[in-house]
Amino acid sequence: MTPLLSVRDLERRYGPRIGCTGVSFDLWPGEVLGIVGESGSGKSTLLSCLAGQQRPDAGTVTYDGRDVLAMAESDRRRLARTEWAHVHQHARDGLRMGVSAGANVGERLMATGHRHYGDIRAAALDWLGRVEIAGDRIDDRPSSFSGGMQQRLQIARNLVTGPRLVFMDEPTGGLDVSVQARLLDLLRGLVRDMGLSVIIVTHDLAVVRLLADRLMVMTGGRVVEQGLTDQVLDDPQHAYTQLLVSSVLQV
Repeated sequence: MTPLLSVRDLERRYGPRIGCTGVSFDLWPGEVLGIVGESGSGKSTLLSCLAGQQRPDAGTVTYDGRDVLAMAESDRRRLARTEWAHVHQHARDGLRMGVSAGANVGERLMATGHRHYGDIRAAALDWLGRVEIAGDRIDDRPSSFSGGMQQRLQIARNLVTGPRLVFMDEPTGGLDVSVQARLLDLLRGLVRDMGLSVIIVTHDLAVVRLLADRLMVMTGGRVVEQGLTDQVLDDPQHAYTQLLVSSVLQV
């Protein structure tokens, strides 16, 4: 088996300030990698570079044997519509609020070449059911949904095309605890059933303990510790990771 995604010495700077630097890792098919750290640690910058929203200043990103940074822009956009997906922290950033729930899901199918209206609507209805949104809401606009429902709709929109790699940025951020729990259960089931490879950025260690197979800890734009999730959280080796874990335990 070869890695689905290989990252070597990735760096992004903003003038003299380091966004992230010296980041290297492999992501394997079907693996969930969590990236944690406090605000400003570099985790969101790293995710943005990996997902193609920012171009790194140095390093390499190889996806399924292809050099992502050497791709033409049109090829990267096609990859983002088909084999990749990006679940944003704020669902409004990943949805079109002015069209219906069904259209939000169907648009991604249309972007990959689907044209039969009946098939597209049937797929949208199926996916609304998978993310626990009632089918009779298919023609409602996302603005009429609760925050948790908007996030579930964003997940449906992203996963309807069966991507291989999903980037998630604080997918449960800002939601009530009970809503978070339901969403995490939903995500865990979808990841398992679809065999997804996932990179999830969060500040919530409970989220990565539930979802992630492996964990990277970042501070100051650098990875300071990585390993199996339970191993890192139960026996942290780096002083920063110890501080991160102990501060959560004290809450």
